[in-house]
Amino acid sequence: MWEAAAWAIFFLPLASFVLIGLLIRPFLNHRSELAGYLTIAAIGGAFALSLWALKATTGHSNEIGYASHEWLTVGNLDIRVGILMNSLTAIMLVVVTGVSLAVQVYSQAYMKGDAGYARYYAYMSLFTASMLGLVLASSILQMFVFWELVGLSSYLLIGFWYHRPSAARAAIKAFLVTRLGDLGFLIAILYLFFHQGVFSNAGLNSLDIRDIYVVAGAGLLGTTALTWLAIGFFAGAIGKSAQFPLHVWLPDAMEGPTPVSALIHAATMVAAGVFLVARMFPVFEASESAMNLVAITGGITAVFAATMAMTSNDIKRVVAYSTISQLGYMMLALGIGAYTAAVFHLFNHAFFKALLFLGAGSVNHVAGTFDMRFMGGLRKVQPWTYGMFVVAALSLAGIFPLAGFWSKDEILAEAFHNGDFVSRLVFLLAMAAVFMTAFYIFRALFMTFHGEFRGGVESKAEAAALPDSELVLTSDEEEKIAEGGHAHMAESPLVMVLPMGVLAVLSVVSGFVANAPFKLLTIPKHWISEFLVAPLGHPETPEFIGWVAILSIGLALAGVGLAWAIYAAGKIAPERLTYRPLYQLTMRKYYMDDLYERFIVGQVFYRYSAGLLDWFDRVFVDGVSDNIGWFGRNIGRGIATMQNGQVQAYGGVFTVGAVIILLVYLIK
Repeated sequence: MWEAAAWAIFFLPLASFVLIGLLIRPFLNHRSELAGYLTIAAIGGAFALSLWALKATTGHSNEIGYASHEWLTVGNLDIRVGILMNSLTAIMLVVVTGVSLAVQVYSQAYMKGDAGYARYYAYMSLFTASMLGLVLASSILQMFVFWELVGLSSYLLIGFWYHRPSAARAAIKAFLVTRLGDLGFLIAILYLFFHQGVFSNAGLNSLDIRDIYVVAGAGLLGTTALTWLAIGFFAGAIGKSAQFPLHVWLPDAMEGPTPVSALIHAATMVAAGVFLVARMFPVFEASESAMNLVAITGGITAVFAATMAMTSNDIKRVVAYSTISQLGYMMLALGIGAYTAAVFHLFNHAFFKALLFLGAGSVNHVAGTFDMRFMGGLRKVQPWTYGMFVVAALSLAGIFPLAGFWSKDEILAEAFHNGDFVSRLVFLLAMAAVFMTAFYIFRALFMTFHGEFRGGVESKAEAAALPDSELVLTSDEEEKIAEGGHAHMAESPLVMVLPMGVLAVLSVVSGFVANAPFKLLTIPKHWISEFLVAPLGHPETPEFIGWVAILSIGLALAGVGLAWAIYAAGKIAPERLTYRPLYQLTMRKYYMDDLYERFIVGQVFYRYSAGLLDWFDRVFVDGVSDNIGWFGRNIGRGIATMQNGQVQAYGGVFTVGAVIILLVYLIK
């Protein structure tokens, strides 16, 4: 593959952003459909080139050897930019451009008539370009630049409807929380920068990802140094991929348009954290402590987020919590060394997760709300959306033979096969998450599509108006009411249904493409394991443990059955299975938002940390500068009094000076 073609994957959506921002928005109507067509064309071109990259890297364990290009020199360090094109890069390029293309097509109908239509597509182009730049980067510093651009783009899109206070707050929250993790990433880069000498002695560059692999493999930095380096990278990944305890920003990110949520959750923002750990896998692999930290964090996050999804009543938040949980699966897989399984699950997850979000947007078209308590019966008016939502839900639950089953089974089998304490611990956590995942996603499906329609946004408005009601109308719902309630009781337009159909097909077949029928025949080799080779590693042999697969499917079916009995058949009242204190705990999201917003930000930061910094600023910083200014203003007055023009005064000063010099001479 030509290097120019690889660069074009990044520059096509970037050019779309520039053209929309500089030409279409200023000189054409802000609602101009040309912005959408231009974005779709640019990302479509990038998708075609990404398929070329996938073909070019298939069958090669080594990367395509593009040379990096000098950017600037700092001391003895050359800072270079370039493309690292290997199997991980290629498969991520296909995921990012493919999902983004489907989302942009869907957005034409979803965002139609919005005053910020052109601005929306400009931001989406920038978002996609930033993620592609991150995936292609050959330098850790180059990656960090695009890492921050991904954060900026998400801020702009989460707060797209900036006139809504809730959207503005959610955007700021996402920006600040992810910055906490980014600080660790930056410290890791600074550590590499200040240890350039170790690399220089071996003729290497401390910021080049390939050279970092070499140093990690050779142990030139030592295990402790590599552990802290890995922890720095992982801190960045925790923030971007919303892992515990920096997960609090992701549910609030639902304030952005639904297609934005689909892109953030399926292929860009949150995928960046998993990608970073996968990209720097040799650094993590060199430290057992770092690997255990990644595995345990992922396992805890998988269960932690699933419990909150089980009690949420907002369909978009249910799907958002499922994203956090599934990212936990990927992290625990990387932590136990199952590199192929982790990236394979990231690949599969992108399709069914994007489909779930687009399905949520489709039902909002009818109900006018995302609150499942006021939906119901929508399968009668949206049969296509219902059918595709079922496919996505089955894939997420890991039901054979859909895509989610294959990668989830590999993670579970690898965790059990390893046999060490951490692997067995995360195996149990992952198995618990299997049951909860199936329960919460089918709870959402039954509440939304089965039963009778419960009035949508109008009924929610009536319920919210009752005394002592805990319901709160979102600004989006208020606008729906002002427009006359839900738009129409009909299936979404073809331009929305068609991208969902493509994603539904991929949610079924993507696992087969990589796995079947070889795994069923227990032949220990398949395409994905040969293609996704960890850097400096060897092709993995995927394990097939029959009873693990049967148990996971059984747990998933049990979760589906329980959700059906409660929310579809009405055979069990939810109150019978509800332990009120635990229910309240999960509804309040384990009080993590209260901890961050009220205690840490409100008390610790503003009252104590910020107060201490304010005192230091006033007393020391301002004090020093004020005293220097006072000295400068007043020293001249003392000198001025000596320059009085009286000759006898000058003579006296000369005499005193001469006496002092004489005394000094005599003393010596």
